[in-house]
Amino acid sequence: MLALKNGRVLTMAGKDFEKATILVENGKILDVGSRVTIPEGAEVIDVSGMVVMPGIIDAHAHLGIYEEGIGDEGEDTNEMTDPVTPHLRAIDAVNPEDKGFEDARENGITAVLTGPGSANVIGGEQIVIKTAGRVVDSMVVKNPAGLKVAFGENPKRVYQAQKKTPSTRMATAALLRENLVKAQNYMKKLERGKEDSDKEPDRDLKMESLVRVLKGEIPLRAHAHRADDIMTAVRIAEEFNVKIVIEHCTEGHKIADELAKRGIPAVVGPSLTARVKVELKDRTFKTPGILAKAGVTVALMTDHPVIPVHYLPLSAALAVRDGMDEEEALKAITINPARICGVDDRLGSLEKGKDADIVVFDRWPLDVNARVKWVIIDGKIVHPS
Repeated sequence: MLALKNGRVLTMAGKDFEKATILVENGKILDVGSRVTIPEGAEVIDVSGMVVMPGIIDAHAHLGIYEEGIGDEGEDTNEMTDPVTPHLRAIDAVNPEDKGFEDARENGITAVLTGPGSANVIGGEQIVIKTAGRVVDSMVVKNPAGLKVAFGENPKRVYQAQKKTPSTRMATAALLRENLVKAQNYMKKLERGKEDSDKEPDRDLKMESLVRVLKGEIPLRAHAHRADDIMTAVRIAEEFNVKIVIEHCTEGHKIADELAKRGIPAVVGPSLTARVKVELKDRTFKTPGILAKAGVTVALMTDHPVIPVHYLPLSAALAVRDGMDEEEALKAITINPARICGVDDRLGSLEKGKDADIVVFDRWPLDVNARVKWVIIDGKIVHPS
C-alpha cells in the first residue's frame, strides 16, 4: 500500500482538499480525503506544500506510432495508398520503446489517445493507452476508442498528388457518406444472415469498423480545422445519427454556439505551433476558452510529435493566459479528455476505485516553473524511476 499525505489535492471530481491523503492499493485509489487513516506498514510519501492531481491525459497524439529520432522507419502514421482505411488498428503500430513515452511519464502525462494521422478520409481506429509498459497490449485502456476521419486540406493534398479521389472537399464528404451507406447495407446483410446462414455476408474488416460507429460503440473522431469543414463533419454525423468528436477545431471559436447546442465535444490544438498551412491562419490560444464558455466540453491536445507531448500542461497555461478559466484548463487535460475518450470510469479524476494514475507537482501545475516530483501509473511510481 502507498500513501501520499499532506498534499493539496485537486480531485477534478468537484471537491478539492487543501491538505489530504491518498491511499493506493493494487493499482487503484483506495481512499482520498482529509480524514484518511494511513494503515500501519504502508509506504508513505510526504507531499507537504505540493499539488497532487490526476494523471494528465493527451486526447490526441501519435505517440508510439510516429516515433522520434529514427526518421522514416518510425513513421507509421499514414497509410497513403487508399483514402478509405477504417480497418487499420493503432495497436498494431505502437512501439512502447518510443522515446516520447519517457518524456510523457517524466512530465505527468499518464495516458494518451493515439492513432492514425489525417492523410485519409477514413484513417483507422484509435486507442487509449497508458504511457508506461513494455508491451502495448498491457498498456491498453480502451481499444478501439474512436475512428479517425479527416476533412479539409490533408486528404485533398495527398490524393491530388496521386491523381486520385478525393481532390475536393465534396469528394471527401462523398467518400465518407458512401462508406457509411455501405456499412448500413452490411449491417442489414448481417441481420438477414442471422435468420438464414446462406445470406450471411463474407466478413469485411472495413465494414466491421464502420458498423461500430453506426451502432454507437465508438465515435467518429473528425480532423477538422476550418469552420466550414467542422460543420460538414457535423452534418454527416447528424445524417447518419452517429457520435462525433471534433479534433483540432482551430476555427471552433467561430461556431462555438453550434457545437454547444449539439453537445459535440472538441479536442483543441495543437495551438503551440506556427501557422504552417492555410487552415491554421486563425489559430489562437483563445479558442479553447471561447468554446468552454459557450458550454462545449473541451480537451487539449499536443498532436505529438507536432508538439512534444510533455508541453500539454504548458498549452493549458497558455490557454489560461488567453482567457480560459483555470479550472476549465485543468479539466481539459484530465477529466474532460477522459470523458471524451470514454475512459472516465477509470481515469481523469482522483476518486475511490479509479486507476491510481497520480501526478505530484512542486507548485501550481500551470505555473511555467512547476516541476513534476512523482508520477504514479497503476499504483506504481514510474518517476523518478
